[in-house]
Amino acid sequence: MDKKLRIIYMGTPEFAVPSLTALVEAGYHVVAVITAPDKPQGRGRVLTGSPVKDEALRLQIPVLQPTNLKSPTFIEELSSYQADLQIVVAFRMLPEVVWNMPPMGTFNLHASLLPNYRGAAPINWAIINGEKETGITTFFLKHEIDTGNIIFQEKEPIHPEDNVGTLYERLMNKGAKLVVKTVAAITSGDYPQLSQNEADFKHHAPKIFKETCEIDWQKPALEIHNLVRGLSPYPAAWTTFQEKTCKIYATKVTDQKATKTPGSFSTDGKTHLHFHAKDHQIAILEIQMEGKKRLKIEEFLRGTKIESE
Repeated sequence: MDKKLRIIYMGTPEFAVPSLTALVEAGYHVVAVITAPDKPQGRGRVLTGSPVKDEALRLQIPVLQPTNLKSPTFIEELSSYQADLQIVVAFRMLPEVVWNMPPMGTFNLHASLLPNYRGAAPINWAIINGEKETGITTFFLKHEIDTGNIIFQEKEPIHPEDNVGTLYERLMNKGAKLVVKTVAAITSGDYPQLSQNEADFKHHAPKIFKETCEIDWQKPALEIHNLVRGLSPYPAAWTTFQEKTCKIYATKVTDQKATKTPGSFSTDGKTHLHFHAKDHQIAILEIQMEGKKRLKIEEFLRGTKIESE
């Protein structure tokens, strides 16, 4: 195994950190890391680096933060590292001049079983759509997003109690191992390259916007419950309650039939708050009113006086 292979690693959020760490711990030579420019964070709007930048600095790896991936200055700097292979985990779309640069190509780690759930938010949409299984895929980049030849895939069950947070963590750690396995296979020259079967493509995974997160109480209770799971803990499903916006982080579909107009609620003022959906009532388990803290429903009801509609 050639561990002197020169690798450029590209990633930004927490999801991309374990893969970078695992590569270095496995003895691979990551010559540079490409990540997003620093962004203002918090109330003080302090310029803050990405999680991947923080880890690269800890590992003493040079960091590049281009604002324009097609900039001649960046392209020249990137080519100066003479990388044999590039790895992309949760970064942005690359121009061909970047992904086509290294002789061994550029591969990506994607948090779904491609070709299903191509796009920016595969973990969210798999849960929102009520899937029982997802997984991770490594594949070589080409022009059309998330369509390149598959190297490896591994499946991961989606449990009924999973939300985005729990599934994200499992796929993030599983992905780190798959990235190392993929690099080992590529360096040995013995690895599969399977064309994606378009017959298996059923769902897109587009970026999540605020309007995606609004709860439609006219829908069946299970669909609403899956939406809440698929957006928790971030960015969180929301609704209007007592003329204010509130975020809903956890719910449970009850066996009680809906008896009121969808969007109406019932409560005993102490232990439960149920919203009426199209078919059943949904118990709200965790809630956050606008400008307030996130609370378990019992805590919320202790500090808030409400009566059933």
